[in-house]
Amino acid sequence: MSSLQTVASPVVSEVSLSGGDGSLCPELLADSLSAALHDAGGPDGTPPPRDMALTIFRRHLGRYQTDVRAQFENREIKGVDAAKALAAYADVLVKALAEFAGTALGFGQEALDQIVVAATGGYGKRLLAPFSDIDLLFLTSEQPSADVLSLVEYILYFLWDMGLKVGHATRSISECVAQAEQDTTVRTALLDARMLIGSFSLFAMFEARFIVACVEAGSARFIADKRAERAERHRRFGDSPYLVEPNIKEGRGGLRDMQTLYWMCRYIFGTRHVSDLLAPEFTRLGFLTEQEAARARRSWDFLWTVRLHLHYVAGRGEDRLTFDMQPVVGGRMGYTRHGRQNGVERFMRHYFLTVREVMRLTHVLEPTIMRVALGPAAHVMKADDAMREAGFTLIDGKILADRGVSFEAEPLKMFELLEWARLRHLALHPLARQQLIRWERRASTLRSNPKAAEIFLDLLCDDRPTRLRRPAAREKKDELAVSETEQNSHLDHVHWLRVLNETGLWGGLIPEWSRIVGQMQFDTYHIFTVDEHTIEAIRILRCVENGTMADEIPVAYELARGIQSRRALYMAVMLHDIAKGRGGDHSELGSEIALELCPTLGLSGEETETVSWLVLQHLLLSHTAFQRDIDDPKTILDVADVVQSPERLRLLLLLTIVDMRAVSPRVWNAWKATLLRELYTRVAEVLEGGLATPERDMRVAHSKAMLAELLAEEGASKAETDHFLELGYAGYWLSFDQETQLRHARLIREAEARSAPFVIETQPLPSRGVTEVTIHTQDHPGLFAEIAGAMALAGASIVDARIHTLTNGMALDTLWIQDASGEAFDEPHRLARLSALAERALRGGLDIEAEIRKNQPGLTMSRTRAIHVPPRVVIDNRASNSHTVVEINGRDRSGLLHDVASALNELKLQIGSAHITTYGVRAIDVFYVKDLSGLKVTDERRLAHIRERLLTGLKKAEEKINPGYHESELTADQPE
Repeated sequence: MSSLQTVASPVVSEVSLSGGDGSLCPELLADSLSAALHDAGGPDGTPPPRDMALTIFRRHLGRYQTDVRAQFENREIKGVDAAKALAAYADVLVKALAEFAGTALGFGQEALDQIVVAATGGYGKRLLAPFSDIDLLFLTSEQPSADVLSLVEYILYFLWDMGLKVGHATRSISECVAQAEQDTTVRTALLDARMLIGSFSLFAMFEARFIVACVEAGSARFIADKRAERAERHRRFGDSPYLVEPNIKEGRGGLRDMQTLYWMCRYIFGTRHVSDLLAPEFTRLGFLTEQEAARARRSWDFLWTVRLHLHYVAGRGEDRLTFDMQPVVGGRMGYTRHGRQNGVERFMRHYFLTVREVMRLTHVLEPTIMRVALGPAAHVMKADDAMREAGFTLIDGKILADRGVSFEAEPLKMFELLEWARLRHLALHPLARQQLIRWERRASTLRSNPKAAEIFLDLLCDDRPTRLRRPAAREKKDELAVSETEQNSHLDHVHWLRVLNETGLWGGLIPEWSRIVGQMQFDTYHIFTVDEHTIEAIRILRCVENGTMADEIPVAYELARGIQSRRALYMAVMLHDIAKGRGGDHSELGSEIALELCPTLGLSGEETETVSWLVLQHLLLSHTAFQRDIDDPKTILDVADVVQSPERLRLLLLLTIVDMRAVSPRVWNAWKATLLRELYTRVAEVLEGGLATPERDMRVAHSKAMLAELLAEEGASKAETDHFLELGYAGYWLSFDQETQLRHARLIREAEARSAPFVIETQPLPSRGVTEVTIHTQDHPGLFAEIAGAMALAGASIVDARIHTLTNGMALDTLWIQDASGEAFDEPHRLARLSALAERALRGGLDIEAEIRKNQPGLTMSRTRAIHVPPRVVIDNRASNSHTVVEINGRDRSGLLHDVASALNELKLQIGSAHITTYGVRAIDVFYVKDLSGLKVTDERRLAHIRERLLTGLKKAEEKINPGYHESELTADQPE
């Protein structure tokens, strides 16, 4: 029988903060409020007018809210204590208001004897956040009188006029029981119903009937509903607990998950409060160890402290820990820079480790709740002899250690358990996961154990077909025994990696891994912590191998089918970010870690060398494809010189693709896929012996000859053909394919026939995720800056540009643009506006700077201003034989490209090509430039002047957007 008889005590205890020094406490607040109302009333004892009473109540509300906030922000009390204090003071306010309302309406005590004002929900648990709803239940008789309803209405309107948010319901006992039967949310709220004022006998009757109803309903349905509700909530709030802008209340591992555990225990064991759930009295029941309870208490208090800071900083009921909130809350909680790691990243790591602890608590406590609630297993599937001999058995079709097997004495059994589950496609029994968590520290004894290393590699690189084997559920409680996570996911090998990570076995076996658990980067580019990003990358690699992402990443699927060094690739994916957060170049540090770790995990010398090299170079292809001119032969030759091997090139491209795709689905797009594929093809060609200088000349000649044939087929005269072939310099013929060159020839022929000073042509290329814009006009200084400004005003982002001045002095500029979502800019009305803006800009009829300034204020979201983007200018004369390469790092904003291009024009530099990449709020713009004489810039003094001029402009722009900008604060790592 449920122990819900202890559902509530008629005695309302209050939290007193008075230390005997006269400081505010609930008793003093009650006395002060009563005295103020009495003094404001008439000499005959009549109550004061409503407006005067409202002012008195508001003054006392402000007094206690200010007092609690001051104590909390001065760190005199922690989050849970502050929440308890707010609830205790709210009790005083609501009770005083109910008494005042009865007197003001002339009802006296009679009306209060017909009603109960009760606290429910979080407020019922004696916990209240500063801007949370005050949840009230007005419990009435079956047929409430008009006086009672008037009293309820008076109280509610008074609370609303005080500026409080009130969640309320007016119900009879029968209505409470009926709605609790229909709606688990109502039943959950009533579990914590706590009488504030009114009829004791009415509330006692409600308790008795509610307890009976709960006992009759049984535990199974309630627990099933709470678990289903939790699964849906996790899905709605991103499922992963490691999102970098988490919801601390509703997200996985947040406050609501701990409350769900409390409600389950409340229903089964009759515990009265979450603090009771974690108190010594509860741990003596044997459900949690003292250490587990202590960690749970720390997690509960930490999350409440974060929540209260969020509310106070936001000035409203805010539970999402957004980028702009993170440094403020972290600073208020005392997190400061430590070594290379700044305060906000230390704070967020503590948060992610805390939510991980909450998940672990769920896995530890919930199996016990289920066992008590549902009784013995519905059916025990007998394990075969081999499994029993290995020390494992089955309950409800799920695997766990057999009786007599101790993970403490035989820690290797923990890994063997996962191996058996993987091989047999079996889900872990909740009790098995509970024991893995409790004994995970023993994994550290296996760091040099070959068998543990072998099993780990099998879990990491598993190539077996996967499926979910579920037992046939014969009774409802069998269905409850399957966790919501396992009901909605296949037991693929990434499932086992997440088990390794959440239980702590991964970090126990590989201590380097434990250093990146919960590690985040404070930017808008990465949406996961480092460990979750790595697991996601491994998942995507497996999808690539299986062909399940062939439509999204076709180039990767083709490459994966011929991979020879599979184990090395998986290990490289696991280790590519292993040194994040240590300071220095994480690629170099990770490469060194790979050399030490791989042999201990059983990889050969050749595999170890390959893994180390892949980790060292894992940013090479993305950096080159997105920030360098891949039409420049030296770019291709430099990459080929580093890679040297076709197999390494294939491995590196796969690592690059899964790394990028695991950052966020929004980061990977068709344009980036196109650039990487083109880079791969050209480097592979060099590795096969191509791109020698004579061959390059032959390519130019071949390109011209092929185009001449195509033009002849279209009816162009020999004079027209020869004229076009003479317009382009050698670089032009290597930059475009034949189809594009043919379009250019048509465009120029038509423009010259019409003597058109300006021609713009747009062509959406959905397969590449871009729209190609071709502009033919008279070349002049600042042309590209004007075009870039027009594109910005049209809402288009330039991702790449080829700028060619023809031999007749005309410019033929080709841009590839995207919309804000990273797709082709292809809506007809937007393309028409873009063309009109470009023409106006080039004709001098558009004040670009003024228009950009007009649009700028609304384009920088306040939540991203907290992320410092260090302005950085790098000038490289080694990356190209023909151009000086200028790399600009700054905050992404409308008009950035226009401003930089204008500055380059003022510096008397010609732009040959531009390559634009964004990483969240950070933009990296790379320009290939020459001086006015067509040569590289080599004078050191001029190079220093160029760098200083560009850097000054970036800093001024950052100061306008972020007035709190200070150069010493700009220490963020460079993006991947």
